[in-house]
Amino acid sequence: MLFANRNGFFYVLDRTNGKVLLAKPFVRKLTWASGIGADGRPEFQKEAALSCPDTATNWNATAFDPKSRLYYIVALEKCTLNRAAENWRQKPPKLDPAQKYLRALDIDTGKVVWEKPEVGPVEGKRDAGVLATAGGLLFYGDPSGDFEAMNGATGEALWHFAAGSENKTSPMTYMVDGRQFVAIAVGPNILCFGLPAKGE
Repeated sequence: MLFANRNGFFYVLDRTNGKVLLAKPFVRKLTWASGIGADGRPEFQKEAALSCPDTATNWNATAFDPKSRLYYIVALEKCTLNRAAENWRQKPPKLDPAQKYLRALDIDTGKVVWEKPEVGPVEGKRDAGVLATAGGLLFYGDPSGDFEAMNGATGEALWHFAAGSENKTSPMTYMVDGRQFVAIAVGPNILCFGLPAKGE
């Protein structure tokens, strides 16, 4: 089982017994724990003036490609001020601007293989997710209103459509008469795109 948690750790679990096979941070700043122990429990450390991450990931649907063994998530790099009493007597540290990234994680190591910064607003937007296909494509709607197709192995942009409104859902795919389509809800509309058939 693959799971990217709001706490900033990416977990790989044995689905038959719950054993933790891998637990690695997928955000750059993680201050509340030094790692995950063999028992699967966090190894807490003293709280710092900055609490990181705030919410490493949340509503965004994730995707997995069994061929490349990559797990795709939208990660939020953001910290918050720790409101512990002792911190009120100190000058608050500088908070870096929040930034979201579409990231591909190697499920064997937990390492970020590639990442793409989101374009557009970070706060106050509904978070859509990603769709991975058996053909190695990754479909994604970013907050600026673009709907994109990417090479799932490399993150290379292959195609985009300027939808012009907020992407509210994760993409989905379906077949009609042997042809594959991809659909996404953008603003008040449902947009459907037909993928080229073999030989086209």
